[in-house]
Amino acid sequence: MLYRISQANDWELAQQTGFFASPDLAAEGFIHASELGQVLETARLYYANSPRALLLELDEEVLLAAGVRVEREWAAGRQAWFPHVFGPVPLAAVRRVWPLPVAANGMAALPPALAGR
Repeated sequence: MLYRISQANDWELAQQTGFFASPDLAAEGFIHASELGQVLETARLYYANSPRALLLELDEEVLLAAGVRVEREWAAGRQAWFPHVFGPVPLAAVRRVWPLPVAANGMAALPPALAGR
């Protein structure tokens, strides 16, 4: 599974269009995603003060079956490989959605169903 933190308005738009497509897809040509162990650091760095943030769990196999390419690319600034999703995410690939409120200081906690994985 892959994980994407979403602003509430981006998820609401996905409910209307049938596809999740965050602003980074238009700006960079792909959607930034994370492995589970990268989610909290991503929240801290990029989503501080996002009390309505959500965590989307994406099924990589469903993405690939829908023709959406996923590649892991090296992020030198974080010294890690990150999954990039090259296209809008069909809602069928979103397995679960959890609230992931991120405090003003960037602190967040994984949903209990994911903690300890």
